[in-house]
Amino acid sequence: MKFIDYLSSISGVAIFPLISLLVFFIFFVLLGFYVIKADKTQMNYLASLPIDENSSENDSESQI
Repeated sequence: MKFIDYLSSISGVAIFPLISLLVFFIFFVLLGFYVIKADKTQMNYLASLPIDENSSENDSESQI
C-alpha cells in the first residue's frame, strides 16, 4: 500500500495543508509588521551586541 493510499483513507485530510499554509503566512506577516514597527535605536543596539567590545561579558570571555 502506497503512502498516498493512507492519506486518502483519512477523512478531512485536505484541511491540514491549508492550515499549515495559513500559519506560515500569518507568522511571516506578523514578523514583517514587527520589523517595520520596531524601534530603530533598539534594533541598532541589538545588532551591535555580538560585536560590542566594551561589554563586561566579552571582557571576561577574552581572559579565558
